[in-house]
Amino acid sequence: MRKVILLLCLCHAASAVTHSLKYFYTASTGVPNFPEFVSVGLVDEVVISHYDSNTRRAEPKQDWMSKVTEDEPQYWERHTGVFMGIQQVYKSNIGHLKQRFNQTGDVHIYQVMYGCEWDDETDEVNGYEQYGYDGEDFISFDLKTETWVAPKQQAVITKHKWDNDKSEIAQNKHYYTQHCPEYLKKYVNYGSSVLLRTELPSVSLLQKTPSSPVSCHATGFYPDRATLFWRKDGEELHEDVDLGEILPNHDGTFQMSADLKLSSAEDRTRYDCVFQLSGVKDDLVTRLDKVRSNREKPTDMTVPIIAAVVVLALVLIAVIGVVIYKKKNAKRPPSPVNNAEVLEELNPGS
Repeated sequence: MRKVILLLCLCHAASAVTHSLKYFYTASTGVPNFPEFVSVGLVDEVVISHYDSNTRRAEPKQDWMSKVTEDEPQYWERHTGVFMGIQQVYKSNIGHLKQRFNQTGDVHIYQVMYGCEWDDETDEVNGYEQYGYDGEDFISFDLKTETWVAPKQQAVITKHKWDNDKSEIAQNKHYYTQHCPEYLKKYVNYGSSVLLRTELPSVSLLQKTPSSPVSCHATGFYPDRATLFWRKDGEELHEDVDLGEILPNHDGTFQMSADLKLSSAEDRTRYDCVFQLSGVKDDLVTRLDKVRSNREKPTDMTVPIIAAVVVLALVLIAVIGVVIYKKKNAKRPPSPVNNAEVLEELNPGS
């Protein structure tokens, strides 16, 4: 019986014209109140699909993703069937991994992330494939060299076998350079009114106490390809500036902040905070003249931060990893990728 791995790739949009399609699969055992299997698909960081072993149903998470059935009427049913087949073999697969790592205990997680990105200006495409087990890198595919990278000693035997499987490598290359980008372009077209929009943020200058850093907080912008920085006398500052990460809001927009350390003796009229959004010509400039100096944060920050934690919890639990799928002659759906015979690698005696 042929052993197949479903892969998942994380592709992050890198510029104004780069779009990404990525899938996160997570298999777990012994994790309280969490499904044994979860699949989440995203386009340009927007969740487009979901499946888990509790609901046992693949479904769209955006209204515009329902358009896929116009071209493929059985799209969601086919995905549901594939995922139901995957979850049936997860416990035994984790058992094989436990043997390879000489582990005991019931709580374990293996994950996969895979996908592609496409530059709609240059038409350049790229793809990624990563596996992980219990939160650490296990093995990944380098599309440029068409070889596998094994950061763990336990994965070396798998690397050697997969490197020698030239037909599987060719299949993966075709998926990442042609098949995956084709679906990405289709999804971007479905959701163009949402994915190609631009929204400017509201910007607030916040300071807890007169001696605390001044935080420039921008929230409500879209897309997430944005820059926030401080200037003094028109020159960008790099020292004494702490730039925060871009985080998702509950409504699908994003937020970020940049903290500036300065003494109370500084002439604040010389400083301003600049927000730049990809696709928008004019910068949004906020002068450092009036700062909110109370201890309260804006009311719109709590919900976005909570939402960010929830999203990151789903994503991080599926960020690098291994999903092992055993199904004879399985037909590849638009997103999952077939790979080498992993169960045989994980349990050579089988």
